[in-house]
Amino acid sequence: MATLANPGVSSQAAFGQLGSTHIDSTAAHTSPSGVVYVAITCLENTTFTVLQSEDATKYFGTNTAAVDDADGVGDRVTTSTTFPAGVTIFGRFSAITLASGKVLAYHGPSK
Repeated sequence: MATLANPGVSSQAAFGQLGSTHIDSTAAHTSPSGVVYVAITCLENTTFTVLQSEDATKYFGTNTAAVDDADGVGDRVTTSTTFPAGVTIFGRFSAITLASGKVLAYHGPSK
């Protein structure tokens, strides 16, 4: 099984060689079969209706708050959470729906 622990696959993902999806609408997007979104670069100020983390115990999103910050409870992403243009979000996300903005979502191998 390929994972980002494999240096060759990690390098390919870092340079977008495993593919990407340009999202500029409010339509729902799910990651293609066999991959998840591992990096999301905001091309404009962006808000999310859905930012579905692959594993709710490890990654933040609209479905969960990461539990590894100082107080043990992270913050959930809401439609009022704005990610500025130029910011790249790293994690493992299986679904994206924008409320506003444009992004490039880079693919990485699923588990």
